[in-house]
Amino acid sequence: MNIGLYARVLRNKAALECLQSIISYLSKNEIGIFFHEELRKNLDESKLGIDTPYEVFTTEDILESQIDYLLCIGGDGTMLDTLNIVRESGIPVLGFNTGRLGYLATSNPEDVEKVIDELVKKTYSIDKRSILKLEADQELFGGFAYALNDFVIHKKDSTSMITVHTYLNGEFMNSYWADGLIVATPTGSSAYSLSCGGPILIPKSSSFAITPIAPHNLSVRPVVIPDDTVLSFEIEGRVKSYLISLDSRSCSIKKGTQIAVRKADFTFNLIRLSNKNYLDALRNKMMWGMDVRN
Repeated sequence: MNIGLYARVLRNKAALECLQSIISYLSKNEIGIFFHEELRKNLDESKLGIDTPYEVFTTEDILESQIDYLLCIGGDGTMLDTLNIVRESGIPVLGFNTGRLGYLATSNPEDVEKVIDELVKKTYSIDKRSILKLEADQELFGGFAYALNDFVIHKKDSTSMITVHTYLNGEFMNSYWADGLIVATPTGSSAYSLSCGGPILIPKSSSFAITPIAPHNLSVRPVVIPDDTVLSFEIEGRVKSYLISLDSRSCSIKKGTQIAVRKADFTFNLIRLSNKNYLDALRNKMMWGMDVRN
């Protein structure tokens, strides 16, 4: 068995200790260790010496390295990074939370041995999370235009509101006069979309949520659509360019750029351990039913 490791940063003690625990237990069980090139760079900067043998892999050669699982250390932002690493490979991903919320990265650093034992025994299950694909009349986001959480159209800086004409499978739906518009997957429905008043979608609901950002017309509400729908957009405003984002990556596009989003033809394989439950995480992270007045 080979396991890949990734971390965006290693600036806190918890992340460093978690990495050391993982490396130690993998070595003890004679499991192949592969560092993503970004992690290798972070180790050099942190001056953390690693005596255990390991190999380095890149996104381009992840399949050739024969990695069975990818473990990441950090928060939910780090988990989102891994989509750009595993891409269409189908390699399952699990995150150890050393950040704040830990909605996607659900495993605790102190449970390293339990987690790896489950991977070895294959007692886990796989949550196949849907992904958004951005299509445009020019290359954007380095040629990998996919998102696990959401696709967002947003005005630039403090400029006036924009109008986003939205079409479903070519049929006109609505013109959103707002600061922007979010198209969220079930995974991303509990993130930015939720903070803008959008609904929470259960991962297997086969749907997307369209949520306006600070709409001028208060009667405009979020809409849930089937995930086999193709959404296309025309953007109007007083400026010549706008912002679009895929998860944590963003870029500027010029007025008149043709853009559309649809469900990708591959999924993000999220490892769910035997003692983990989506609804439990939802209640605990959102503090549903809890009296937080004290």
